[in-house]
Amino acid sequence: MKRQGMSGWLWLLVAGAFEIGMTTALKLEQQDSRFLWVFLVCAVAGFECLAKAIKTIPLGLAYAIWTGIGAVGTVLIGAFAFGDPLGPVRVLLLTGLVAAMIGLKLVGGREPAKSGASPEQ
Repeated sequence: MKRQGMSGWLWLLVAGAFEIGMTTALKLEQQDSRFLWVFLVCAVAGFECLAKAIKTIPLGLAYAIWTGIGAVGTVLIGAFAFGDPLGPVRVLLLTGLVAAMIGLKLVGGREPAKSGASPEQ
């Protein structure tokens, strides 16, 4: 059972990486329309990985962490690849966002509760 939970977290990390790829491709598509395909592939793959993750991770928790990974990663890509500003206040806020994601994982990483009604009823 523990291995399935870890698998969900790995799927979530991969989904977050595709989220970063999707936003980066969206930026690159502004300069070269061929990046639209990269954007679409990352979007579909990211949602597929997220769908696999929410089989074992509560939906709200998974979504919050997925978007957090995407936000932090995209800000860092923007700063290092595209010259977006990254001052000390932004670094502090990103650190807080990462701390919040870790906190969410620590307090809410249990399997989702089973509902009382089953789909067969």
